[in-house]
Amino acid sequence: MIEQVPIRLRGHNPDVLSCIANLSNDEVFTPPQVANQMLDRIAEAWAAANGGASIWADPSVTFLDPCTKSGVFLRQVTLRLTDGLRSQIPDLHERVDHILSNQVFGIGITQLTSLIARRSVYCSKSANGRHSIARSFSGTDGNIWFQRTDHTWLNGKCTYCGASQKTLDRGADLETHAYAFIHTDDIRPWFQEVFGGSMQFDIIIGNPPYQLDDGGYGTSAAPIYQLFVQQAKALEPRYLSMIIPARWFAGGKGLDEFRESMLVDDRVRSIDDFLTASDVFPGVGLKGGVCYFLWDRDNPGLVKVTTHFKGEILSTATRKLLEDGADVFIRFNEALSILKKVIGAETGQSESLALSDDKRFDRLVSSRKPFGLETTFKGKPVKAKGDVKVYQHGGIGYLSRSSVPTGTDLIDRWKLYMGYAAPGTGNRDTYPHRIISTPFVGEPDTICSETYLCVGPFESKGQAESALSYLSCRLTRLLILLHKPSQHITRKVYTFVPAQNWTRHWTDADRYETYGISDDEVAFIEQLVRPMDDTGDAINDAISENPDDDE
Repeated sequence: MIEQVPIRLRGHNPDVLSCIANLSNDEVFTPPQVANQMLDRIAEAWAAANGGASIWADPSVTFLDPCTKSGVFLRQVTLRLTDGLRSQIPDLHERVDHILSNQVFGIGITQLTSLIARRSVYCSKSANGRHSIARSFSGTDGNIWFQRTDHTWLNGKCTYCGASQKTLDRGADLETHAYAFIHTDDIRPWFQEVFGGSMQFDIIIGNPPYQLDDGGYGTSAAPIYQLFVQQAKALEPRYLSMIIPARWFAGGKGLDEFRESMLVDDRVRSIDDFLTASDVFPGVGLKGGVCYFLWDRDNPGLVKVTTHFKGEILSTATRKLLEDGADVFIRFNEALSILKKVIGAETGQSESLALSDDKRFDRLVSSRKPFGLETTFKGKPVKAKGDVKVYQHGGIGYLSRSSVPTGTDLIDRWKLYMGYAAPGTGNRDTYPHRIISTPFVGEPDTICSETYLCVGPFESKGQAESALSYLSCRLTRLLILLHKPSQHITRKVYTFVPAQNWTRHWTDADRYETYGISDDEVAFIEQLVRPMDDTGDAINDAISENPDDDE
């Protein structure tokens, strides 16, 4: 006997593209509602530039998804055009055929995703199949192209995407993950060969692969989404919109050049910033959040920044992408006024966010491996004469003073130690959080492995404890967050932190009063930054993290 479907489920017909599982954290399917939000941004910009006209009522506008997976962008574009062109092309079949033949184009990133995309757009895995809603295609691909592409190897790496030859130089029956769109030196002739003629796309939209999982995921996997953005810009569409990880705001592994090019590009007109990636991609762990942007070729200007968190809009502001004296994008709208108050009070400048050399806390912070010891270093379990204590991954060991490779001038000084990897919840972002691992005072006759960074030196234990209280302040850690692209706490993340005289115990209340931080700004800081747990085990707190996670 067949069990009857419960009444509450009758008529429930979920969008299949909101239900399919992701291929991996590198190749994430875009939910339909997110695709629609991005298309809404494009439609608003088009209307503003065209006297209020609807982009969906224009039969000549062309759209390209250069990294299509589920086909969601192309499908949603087709749906909107089908409705918008109703008066111009009354016959439904003729209208749909026109849209699919002349306006909607895609490039599959793999053989599998090209089939999924064609099924989503044409209702058939073959564009000329019996069930296809397109009438004019003679080939199976239609306007959603895929062709296996090979990497170009040089010294064990692909010259285009940096993939490892050892991992991805494999048989013809396996995917190469050599995405065609970014494996060419000159994109325009390539497009003419693929789509014919002198094709010029008005709109480019998509969700590119984020990094290449070539065996180094979690330790050395490099980002590649920036290559798709750069290649799309080279095609000079009227509008470009992509959803990508937000780590580029502050740089990170392999992203410095891309960040610099984006921050000086005044054609980036809007950024929707999601502090937690799971708000966009449910179930996906992606540290640092995600964003989608709108690039407007013909209308440069300021950028409208909208911050989203847990389904709510926290703030919206129109401002500069790159503030004077900064080298990163200031992520939080509310934080910009706070940062300007702090830097202005310390430097006497109201226009620049740059600290003078004598005011830079980062001068006190070591580089990685302050004493030349790897994370995997394990000291002797028992101290012998002439040994120094080593704070290391997993606890404490000992090493002969004469065997310390570098940083010997710090051995007999007071300092602070702080975990190189910040505490968190795996690859997910939660707020409020501590931003940094709990620092602790390092006494003379001690060193550390790469698990920690070293801050100092200080002339006395009192000075070290003063600096410790300073780093425990929520305001200090907010300033660190503004320059922090990943869980790693490098010297560079202290760029916005001013140095102080280490003669007192620091509290947030005193600092708020000194800088004139308003009640609303205090509430914002406390929403993002958790109090430091002074009673916790600082050593175990730091070593519990994995400092070798990807940047």
